[in-house]
Amino acid sequence: MISIRKAQAEDLGTLMDIFEQGKRIMRENGNLRQWTGGYPQASTVLNDIANGNCYVCQGGQGEAVGTFAFIPGKEPTYTHIYQGKWLDDTRPYATLHRLTSTMDSHGVAAACLDWCYRQIPNLRADTHRDNHILQHILQKHGFHYCGIIYLANGDERLAYQKL
Repeated sequence: MISIRKAQAEDLGTLMDIFEQGKRIMRENGNLRQWTGGYPQASTVLNDIANGNCYVCQGGQGEAVGTFAFIPGKEPTYTHIYQGKWLDDTRPYATLHRLTSTMDSHGVAAACLDWCYRQIPNLRADTHRDNHILQHILQKHGFHYCGIIYLANGDERLAYQKL
């Protein structure tokens, strides 16, 4: 059983280790271009924590097995979507970012997505074209592909929404 709690600053070291494991999972599955150049930086994670948007997924023994950012409100990079459209562009939504887990954990994504949807039943997420694992997980959990968005640095991402 996975539980979810808000992250605290003292969780930073553990969360950064989980991000490194997530990067290894990506690389082992052919996703060589996402989360490069030191991303996510500790400053990004600390900012998520300070804003109350960073969460820790805990396994049955209370150990940290995953993390994600859950951000209610408008996501600036979602203002323009290309080669498609959002399922609904009028109601308030929350965005899921930086979802990752340890290499040996199971059920983290399902627990995270279910928890997020219970908070705000209008969710958006995006991922790299090479992140086939997350694309599959999102679709398995009722997300629909909506089109392409571009990050502030110009990188392309595939955009998804669940209502």
